[in-house]
Amino acid sequence: MGSQEVSTVDWQGKHVTVAGLGVSGIPAARALHERGALVTVVNDGDDERARAQAAELEALGITVRLGDGATLPPSTELVVTAPGWQPDKPLFLAAAEAGVPVWGDVELAWRLRGDNGKKAAPWLAVTGTNGKTTTVRMLASILEAAGLRTAAVGNIGVSLLDAVLGETEYDVLAVELSSYQLHWAPSLRAHSAAVLNLAPDHLDWHGSMEAYAADKGRVYEGNTVACVYNVADPATEDLVREADVEEGCRAIGFTLGAPGPSQLGVVDGILVDRAFVANRQKQAQELAEVTDVDPPAPHNIANALAAAALARAFGVEPAAVRDGLRAFRPDAHRIEHVADIGEVAYVDDSKATNTHATEASLASYDSIVWIAGGLAKGATFDELVIGAAKRLRGVVLMGADRALIHEALTRHAPEVPVVDLDRTDTGAMSEAVARAAELARPGDTVLLAPACASMDMFTNYNKRGEAFADAVRARADESA
Repeated sequence: MGSQEVSTVDWQGKHVTVAGLGVSGIPAARALHERGALVTVVNDGDDERARAQAAELEALGITVRLGDGATLPPSTELVVTAPGWQPDKPLFLAAAEAGVPVWGDVELAWRLRGDNGKKAAPWLAVTGTNGKTTTVRMLASILEAAGLRTAAVGNIGVSLLDAVLGETEYDVLAVELSSYQLHWAPSLRAHSAAVLNLAPDHLDWHGSMEAYAADKGRVYEGNTVACVYNVADPATEDLVREADVEEGCRAIGFTLGAPGPSQLGVVDGILVDRAFVANRQKQAQELAEVTDVDPPAPHNIANALAAAALARAFGVEPAAVRDGLRAFRPDAHRIEHVADIGEVAYVDDSKATNTHATEASLASYDSIVWIAGGLAKGATFDELVIGAAKRLRGVVLMGADRALIHEALTRHAPEVPVVDLDRTDTGAMSEAVARAAELARPGDTVLLAPACASMDMFTNYNKRGEAFADAVRARADESA
């Protein structure tokens, strides 16, 4: 199926099982029911919230089975799953044995686009281990600066189903896709797509690094104009080589160095394009200045280049790239400068929940007091510590798996002073900030970049970042 073709399915009387209530399951069940499908929702949980959600769906005539997400209902012709459900669940094994296809919410949205009579907007898709949300939001800002009707959607909080079935007729969509979503999206064909980077993550879900990478690489399948890859991460270019794309689709690299032909890069503090110009061998088009990117940390410049590449693939003019990047403001807890106290900067990068993201964060500063720790999710920290050792003034550790980081520091940076906080109460972050301040010297950066998930101590990374920012601001007030 070509990128611009719209798939039509006769849903009337089709038996569809929706796996999972929640952000994607409920809209999927409603959309399918409205089109005449006979929908059964199955859900593992049977708590008060699930029962309330089930009651709303049952009032519409949708069958809901709570506490039983393992059994494939009789007569099922299609399963539509929430992206987080693992492929080895009994429901999917039963579907495979019965020859029943399994789609994710992204696949369903792809199939339903244009179903309500609107023009089916092309998708510019972004995946990768880190930087997806920032890149997609940068891309949307650039597209808006070009006067296009667009939205940042997908694994970013705005449901793709809502975007494709809502009232607004978009010119193009900036789409963030997780490896989970791509696993269940067999027919997705983007206009252009980018894989920002690849590092071990979610291996418990995918089973191996090879399977994780293969699911990420699905984003390139059937691309019509550009497959955007990271020159510094050869695995992303390998995925381009392996993809089956439309004739004429180009491989476009982005690099923090000077770009070669068919690449975007940086020259003397300027973001430049040698891909979408008349003479790629000799010409370079200025797009924006490094200082137009907020914050101008190296990995964020890479995000900006990837966003620019996708926008240029869609025909956006250079001035719109510049204006869109200038207008963009990052989400909270992503290398967010909180305050300067006594010539020490305090930076919240609570979103750095894995070692790959934390490596990029640590590389952004010269002298750091690092606050780290939490749930390691099976990660190891030796390479991270080896790469950052020369930048570390000191380290404050907290959280369930802090010993793993401490052990790596002992092996590879024994001279760096470490404070080990053996507490998980609500005051722990305040003490972490206080102890970091004791280690810091003028010109240093106290950096919260945990390299771990937050759920051992906090509801999510947002709450962890808020606790850090509150502690820093309280300290700023005391020193004022």
